[in-house]
Amino acid sequence: MKRIALVALSVLALAGCSANPGTHKVGRGELESLIRARGLEPTHLVVPYRLTPEMKRWVHEVVPKSADAEDGIGRLTRALFSDDVGIEYARGYTGTATEVFESGEANCLAFTHLFVGMAREVGIHAYFLEVRDIEKYRKDGDLIVVSDHVAVGYGPSHDMHIIDFADASGAEYRRLSIADDYRAIAMFYSNRGAEELRLARYDEALNWLRSAVAIDPGYSASWVNMGVALRRSGNLDGAEAAYRVALEMDLHSSSALQNLAAVLTLRGQDEEAFELLEMADKSSNRNPFTYLSLGDLSMRRGRYEDASRFYRKALRRQGKNAESLAAMGLLSFRQGELKKAHSWLRRAESLDPESSRVALLKGRLDADAGEV
Repeated sequence: MKRIALVALSVLALAGCSANPGTHKVGRGELESLIRARGLEPTHLVVPYRLTPEMKRWVHEVVPKSADAEDGIGRLTRALFSDDVGIEYARGYTGTATEVFESGEANCLAFTHLFVGMAREVGIHAYFLEVRDIEKYRKDGDLIVVSDHVAVGYGPSHDMHIIDFADASGAEYRRLSIADDYRAIAMFYSNRGAEELRLARYDEALNWLRSAVAIDPGYSASWVNMGVALRRSGNLDGAEAAYRVALEMDLHSSSALQNLAAVLTLRGQDEEAFELLEMADKSSNRNPFTYLSLGDLSMRRGRYEDASRFYRKALRRQGKNAESLAAMGLLSFRQGELKKAHSWLRRAESLDPESSRVALLKGRLDADAGEV
């Protein structure tokens, strides 16, 4: 493995891929025609890897015509992380290539759009890669954010190299696939929709997400985000339909399974919800929040041993986390083990006293202590 020591960026060789990567560039006019053909009126269409004339001049100055692919990649990498540009990792906003170049901040998807756009401008065979080995799960307010990973690939399929803008030291790439440009653009739209969701701007989120599913109807994450936006907008039927489409695209999507289970639980369909979450449990699921949901449903059904097993699975996947610790405390409280419940509460409060589960556990213990 070849590694470049620049801002957690790593480069490694990967052999044995079966498909030849494509580099079809999607133009704005082509994108507009596609979206209109699918019944939507394009409003703020963006091709995120598009370069401005200034950026094109810059990259041609950085990578001379005489440079081969390996030399060109090295020159481009060093230039992007030099003091002049200084790209740094920033979570929370997916910028276009232009926005990244101007601000110097990027998440992995935004960096990939910038790098692919610049590499192609100087004739390097670069493309987008979906990396499922580096999934992250976090709580953002009352939303659970599941982050897949995207990287740059370059070179032919028998000698593919990866440019990875992530803290992925020692990561093994087993769940890797080439994404065409439509998928990469849909990812951008889906991310922007999710960012609007986190700001509770549901109409804006739906605008982005409708475009995302029009650009690439086969990308399950866009349908999941669409379902969340519809549910937050009060359209429970639309949300359920979107989650079911996501599952048609990817039967093992833990996000789609968990969201659909949540809708069914709201409707009192606990048995079907439990079956969906068990599907996630059996599909090499690494999402700890799935196990919290399974534990919650087991608690509601009085199946305390199952609840304990699922909550402990969540703990193993999250490590020390207030949500899972408080869940164990609530289970102990339900079983009348108050000493254990107080112990779980202390551990959970030390990590996140504002967590909703921590507050619920504290409230129940305080109420119990106040009873005469």
